[in-house]
Amino acid sequence: MNKGFAILLGVLAAGLVAPAHAQNFPDHPIKIIVAYPAGGPTDATARVATQGLGAALGQSVVIENVAGAGGRMGTRDVARATPDGYTLLLGGTNDNAIAPALYSNLDYDPVKDFAPVAALATDSNALVVNPAVPVHSLAELVQYAKDHPGKLTSGSTIGIAPHLFLEFIRARTGIDMVFVPYKGAAPAIADVLGNQIQVHVSAKSVLLPLIQAGKLRALAVSSAERWPELPDVPTLRESGLDGFPTAIWFALMAPAATPPAVIAKLNTAENAVLKSASTQATIAKLGLETRVLSPQQLAAALANEAQLWKAVAKETGVHLE
Repeated sequence: MNKGFAILLGVLAAGLVAPAHAQNFPDHPIKIIVAYPAGGPTDATARVATQGLGAALGQSVVIENVAGAGGRMGTRDVARATPDGYTLLLGGTNDNAIAPALYSNLDYDPVKDFAPVAALATDSNALVVNPAVPVHSLAELVQYAKDHPGKLTSGSTIGIAPHLFLEFIRARTGIDMVFVPYKGAAPAIADVLGNQIQVHVSAKSVLLPLIQAGKLRALAVSSAERWPELPDVPTLRESGLDGFPTAIWFALMAPAATPPAVIAKLNTAENAVLKSASTQATIAKLGLETRVLSPQQLAAALANEAQLWKAVAKETGVHLE
C-alpha cells in the first residue's frame, strides 16, 4: 500500500473514531476521583453535586477517594488516566489553582494536564477553635497566642486553602502556632473536636453543623459577606485582614486530551443536575452555592483563581516540594 495513502486512511479513521466515541459515551461506569479522605468538604461536594449525574447520563457514576500528599496522589492519577471521559477529578481551587503557586517539581501539570468539564459549587472557609480555648475573636486569638507562645497547635491539609488561611494569619499578625499536617479535613476536624489541636480552618459545608451545635467556635470566615447562619461571626476582612480569596471552587476536571464532544456531554448533564430542585435544596443545606458554567467559563474562573492564590503564596512565603 502507498505510504501516503496509508497515512491518509489513518487520519480519516481517527476522525471517525472520536465522534463515534462521543456518540456512544458513556457505555460503562464513570469514576470520579476525590483526592482527599471521605467526610471532608471535597468529598461532601462530590457526593451531593454529582448525585444525579449517573441518571442524567444513563450510566452509573462511582466516587473513589484516593487520599494522600495533600491531594496530589489522586490528582496525579487523573492526569495520567486515559483521556476518554471515564475518569474525572473532583478538582478546582485546591488542586488546579493553588497547586501551581506552591509546587515547582510536580510530576504532572495541575493546569496543562487537565481540561475543565463543569463547575459544581463554591464554598468558603472558617477559622475555628476548640471551645476550651478562651478566645471569641481573631484579635483575642492573636493576643492569646502571643501571651502563650507554643501553647496553641493548628492543623489542616497541607498545600490547600485552609493551610494558606492559617499562613495568611501568621504572616499578617506575627503569631507562631505549631502546625500539624493532615491528609484531609475529616481527621483534622476529629482532632480539633478532641482538643488534640486547638485551631483549624475548613469549609462551611463540613464546619457549620459543628459550629451551630457549639462543638467548635468560629472566629472569622473567609467569604465576602458574613454567613447568614452565623450573623455574629465577622469576615476575615472585617477582622482587619484584607486580601484573602473569598471562595473555594469545586469542579469536575478531565485529563487534558479528552475529546471536546465528551466534555460537552458531561457539562450538559452536570449542569442539568445542578439546576434541578432536589440538588439545589441539598446544596443549600450544606451552605454551598451552585455554579453553572461552560467549560470555557470554568477555565477563565480557575485562571483568575490561580492569580489570587499566587499572590497569597508570595505574601506568606509558602513553597512546597
